[in-house]
Amino acid sequence: MAVIKNDTSTQTWEETDVLTDLEDIHSLIVWNDEVNTFEWVIETLIEVCGHTYEQAEQCSYIIHFRGKYAVKQGSYEDLKPLCDAITERGINATIEIIAG
Repeated sequence: MAVIKNDTSTQTWEETDVLTDLEDIHSLIVWNDEVNTFEWVIETLIEVCGHTYEQAEQCSYIIHFRGKYAVKQGSYEDLKPLCDAITERGINATIEIIAG
């Protein structure tokens, strides 16, 4: 990134390296099953992922009808504890890298 510095006698260009975050983005996938109720999945998404009731309800319907849904995105380190908490409640969840 180049920045122009003005002083009274000359114009100079100064190059500055900018560090960008190239960390891979992951998705937390929740899978449909025939065991868990909508209410349990909704409650789990609210408590574990911080979803509102409406968000959790919409995710539950998508999970039910499509078989799976990415309920949250972020770094692997951020999603791993959430995935573990969901699976501890008996709901199938995985973490997948987003191809980009």
